[in-house]
Amino acid sequence: MANYTQSIQSLMSELARLPGIGMRSAERIAFHLLKQSPEDALRLADAIRDVKTRIKHCSICYNLTEQDPCGICADPSRDQALVCVVEQPKDLLALEATGLYRGVYHVLLGRISPLEDMEPGDLTIEPLMERLTSGTVREIIMGTNPTMEGDGTALYVQGLVAARFPSVQLTRLARGLPAGSNIEYANKNILADAISGRQRM
Repeated sequence: MANYTQSIQSLMSELARLPGIGMRSAERIAFHLLKQSPEDALRLADAIRDVKTRIKHCSICYNLTEQDPCGICADPSRDQALVCVVEQPKDLLALEATGLYRGVYHVLLGRISPLEDMEPGDLTIEPLMERLTSGTVREIIMGTNPTMEGDGTALYVQGLVAARFPSVQLTRLARGLPAGSNIEYANKNILADAISGRQRM
């Protein structure tokens, strides 16, 4: 039985490493790319290259950005004294879509989850503490996901902030968010209620 050429096999193997893509899907995508014109196929390659070479983490909030600081941190109309802490950049985007929040963010780049080998040192918790040393932050909104790991991460951060910066108010997004769900999947109305109804921790 004939085998695929080395280049096709390599492409399929790389595609199959993407989340949700098995070998059958990788095969379909590979042959779709082969049918496209070189210009169309290389546009995909260029887009991937651009993402890997131009996108970085904001040095202040750790959101994904092409400029440092990011547009939100650099916006003078945002309330720099109000910081919403979220797990991932996609959570930030979901909250921004409500159009109701005018503070800034801090992206943890994960959550404490020993089963996934994610410890506090793997997150951007210490950079958050460094932001608080300026004394300009008056409130932190914990916007971690309402899951066991998200709640545990929020409690961990709460303990650190309360011990080091007792004057900083700590609040949590209201439970308009269903327990066990993810912020990125919540609709705008639920997120709007969660922001406006946040509570002290």
